[in-house]
Amino acid sequence: MAKKDKHVSETPATQWLKSHGVAFTEHVYDYVDHGGTAESSKQLGHPEHAVIKTLVMQDEKAEPLIILMHGDKQVSTKNLARAIGTKSVEPCKPEVAQRHTGFQVGGTSPFGVRKAMPVYVEATVLALPGILINGGRRGYLVGIAPAVLSEPLGAKPVSCAI
Repeated sequence: MAKKDKHVSETPATQWLKSHGVAFTEHVYDYVDHGGTAESSKQLGHPEHAVIKTLVMQDEKAEPLIILMHGDKQVSTKNLARAIGTKSVEPCKPEVAQRHTGFQVGGTSPFGVRKAMPVYVEATVLALPGILINGGRRGYLVGIAPAVLSEPLGAKPVSCAI
């Protein structure tokens, strides 16, 4: 099921991509609770390292931010906080993340979020030839060039993978 094989209705993320002239491919898989990028990469036959997860976090003032990370890596919150010049960073609770982004957890995309917030990307993601990232719905990824994360999204590169 490497390519879209059934109709997927538009999401705020795909609307954003289209409005910015971004070419993307659609990849549908069977969503599994807590399966994460391991499950989607297995079903789609795509390396987990190139399946990018969208994580909603907050700083010590509870200001939200997004960090885009390789599926097979974790975020060092200490290194992320240091890289962005804040005291601390922690994951948002799922209901808070949903309120900030407008997306259901497990279907969070960095494109078309409800509330404008800073976006950061693990620097090594930008060196990949292509990535899969959430398209705004559980069980739905879009394939894009990593350069889209820098322009037009405006994600700032950081080094915080562990």
